[in-house]
Order: sequence, then C-alpha cells, then structure tokens
Amino acid sequence: MAADRASRLGTYAVTTAGGERVRAFVPPPLPPKPPLRLALLQVRLGEANQALGRLDGLASTLPNLSHFIYMYVRIEAVLSSQIEGTQSSLSDFLLFENAEAPGVPLQDVQEVSNYVAAINHGQRRLREGFPLSLRLIREMHATLLAKGRGSEKNPGEFRHSQNWIGGTRPGNAHFVPPPPEKVMESMGALELFLHADRPDLPVLVKAGLAHVQFESIQPFLDGNGRVGRLLIVFLLCAAGILREPILYLSLYFKTHRARYYELLDRVRTDGDWEAWMEFFLEGVKQAADQAAASARRIVELFDKDRGRLDGLGRAAASARRVHQFLQTSPICSIPATARKLGISAPTVAKSFGHTVNFGMLREVTGKRWRRLFVYDGYLTILNGET
Repeated sequence: MAADRASRLGTYAVTTAGGERVRAFVPPPLPPKPPLRLALLQVRLGEANQALGRLDGLASTLPNLSHFIYMYVRIEAVLSSQIEGTQSSLSDFLLFENAEAPGVPLQDVQEVSNYVAAINHGQRRLREGFPLSLRLIREMHATLLAKGRGSEKNPGEFRHSQNWIGGTRPGNAHFVPPPPEKVMESMGALELFLHADRPDLPVLVKAGLAHVQFESIQPFLDGNGRVGRLLIVFLLCAAGILREPILYLSLYFKTHRARYYELLDRVRTDGDWEAWMEFFLEGVKQAADQAAASARRIVELFDKDRGRLDGLGRAAASARRVHQFLQTSPICSIPATARKLGISAPTVAKSFGHTVNFGMLREVTGKRWRRLFVYDGYLTILNGET
C-alpha cells in the first residue's frame, strides 16, 4: 500500500520566490495511479448518489424552483466568502441587495455579490451549451474579482508569479503550489481530465478528484478556494447529474475545516485519495439531504402563508403579489417593494399590514420612517443553512 501511494505523489520544482529558494509542489495528472480503490467507497458513493437523486427529483417538483435557486445561490455565496474571511451574513447581503446599509464593511458584501454574479454567469454559459473549460473557469474568476477586494489580482488570468498558503513568505509557507511556468501545463491536464470519457470513474468521484487538483494548483493569485468549490457543482451540472446548481459544500467544509485541510495535505504527502473521497462523499450526502429538507420546509411555509392570504377577499390579489416578492426579498421596505412591483406604496403598506397581523412579517427597526420588515419564518429556515 505504501508503494502504491508513493507512485501517486507529485514532484517538487525548486524555484526562487521573494528572494529565497523554495520547493513548489507539482501534482501528477489525474486520475491517480494506481487507480482509486473504489470498492472501499461503494457504500459512501451509493448514499451520496441517492441523496443527490432525491434532491434533484425534489427540485423538479418545486412550484417556484427559480426562487429556491435564487436564495440558495446567495446562501452559498455568503458561506463560501466567510471561509475566505468575510464577515457578511445572509441578512447583510440581502440588505445590500435592497439598497439598505449592511452591518459590515461594504467590501465584504461586495465580495458576496461578486460570487453570486460568478455563479449566475457560469450557470448561464452552461445553459447556452458552453463546455466546462479553462475559458469558463477564467470567466467566472473574472466575475468573482471584478469589483472590490482582489480586483487588482489579475481577474480572469492564471498567475504569472509564485503564491503560497500559510506563513508570511514562501520560505515558511504551509504549502507552495506549482511555480507559474507550470500552471498552464497543470491546468491543461486538468481540463483534459474534465472532458475525458471515463466510464470507470463515477461523476461524483471525478468531481472530488478535480476539486483537490484545482486546490493543489492554485492557478490564480486570489479566489482559488471559491472557484474550486464552484468547480464541484458545475461539474455535476455539466455531467447532467444535477439540472440546477443546488448542491454546495461550503457549510460542510467550513464546519469540518481542520479535517478538510488535513485531507488535502494527505493527498499531497501520502497519496491518500481514498480518505479524501470518503470525506467528500459524506459531505455531498449531508449537503444534499440538508438542501432537500430546507426545500420541503420552505414549500410548507409558503403554502401555509399563501392559504392565509387567500382568505383576505379583495385584498388577496395584491397580498399574494407581495408574498411572491418576499420569497426573493425576505428583508425589505415598503418603498422598495412598491418600486419593484410597480404598485402603489399605500397598497403595499396594506398588504404588509395583513402579513404582520398573520405573524409572517416583523418590523425590525422600531422607527416611523425607513422601516424594514423581515419575513421571519423564511429567514429562519435560510439562516439555518448558514
């Protein structure tokens, strides 16, 4: 077994960075050689595939799938950005989107906004028939770093200088990825793997392998973690395993952060892909099950609240329109809602009054002017995802 793992190890290129000589890790091309011992992963793989199938099947039956995707993308953007150090909560970002002041620095919510834009861009390109490729990865990266923090780090371009992870300089770094002259070669090999017809490799296994490889190459100066996490869901969508990008592992990786980094290191130092894949497949199962459970709770909440509004008589029509709007803007104001729906502020105010009486909405500022309302039950479910 030790000999097998040794043959999976990468090489080290001695390079100069920051005025000192360092050993930069160059991963071998995928798939691992010798091949993964898939027999050890069959139970985990079966459970993960079943959970994905349940989630994808449930998504196809949701009455407002677009609303679920809309909010779930935002949850993932918040979580993935938090892993990189931002302080923005989901509520902060929803306030930002509704032109209200968030409770954290603007650059934090701008980073989340960029992430949402990157997901939407990738989803649109795949729907147009564009392949999951280095070009698409660069396009998503350019969108991710278009504004705010990181915008000076060559958005959309593979790096031409050495980067590192941990430590204050390459010489004391925890991990030094390939030197810049090896980046294009390594990423080209990864693209070939993404497009290779490998019936012996289940798509979920392929996604797990590709994620680690991307994280080992670190092809950009900034934003690698976020793009690497996006690569997972877009690979599943491109392969037809998921019809919509509704599986995200950021909460799982954040919750098990130490284990996540430990297993990335074990792949590089010991060639232990099996331990990583077991962890990854468990994460897919947990993330899919949690997303499906949240989707069911959301549908039940919306059905219950819609039923309350149906009993309002003549006021029901406008109240239902407001309720529909709240499903993508669970933190909102009367003027913003009126403007976006194209109906009068007094009409919106009356509908808000009904929803407050039903216990659906709650006013959170305590002010007479510039009041904000929260769709409590909905936001509680969404915050449970973060």
